[in-house]
Parts: sequence; C-alpha cells; structure tokens
Amino acid sequence: MQLSFKNGHRTPLRGPRRRTLADLEQNQEGVLSSLELPDDFAHRLMELGFIPGIRVLASHSAPGGDPRVFRVDGTEIALRSETARRIWLETA
Repeated sequence: MQLSFKNGHRTPLRGPRRRTLADLEQNQEGVLSSLELPDDFAHRLMELGFIPGIRVLASHSAPGGDPRVFRVDGTEIALRSETARRIWLETA
C-alpha cells in the first residue's frame, strides 16, 4: 500500500482502511477478520463466539463510553476499548 505524508502523518493513498471493532458506531455491524491479542485471551474470546467470519454488532456502552457491549451470536459481551482496537474486521 502506498502512503502519503500529510501534516506529519502517514495516510493511505488508496485502498480500504482497516477497521477494528472499536471503529464501529452503535448499531453498526462488521465481520471479524482476526484477533491480535495474546493467545490465552484470544482463545477465551473465541470460546465466547469471537470467531473470524462471524458478524458482530456494536450495541451500547457504559456512560463514560468504556467498556462497550458487542453482540455475537445472540450473546452480549462487554469489551474495553483497548481490547476492541485489537480485533480486526474484514474490509468491504
């Protein structure tokens, strides 16, 4: 991917931007692509339904915005933003 440097920041010139679970707005959904977490934590989330290829819906959040609740396969699971930023979605 080619990058452009604007105002000291690297930004893609073309192609889709990778999104994470944290990028979803309330009531938006995405398809999980990968979990970039320590193996034990990733395995625990996979046991809870966070499996690549599954749809995840961003539900509500705590009053301060963290943690956020996500619906996976009919189950609601709260995740901190730092965790949600390490769960990648498929690009459209």
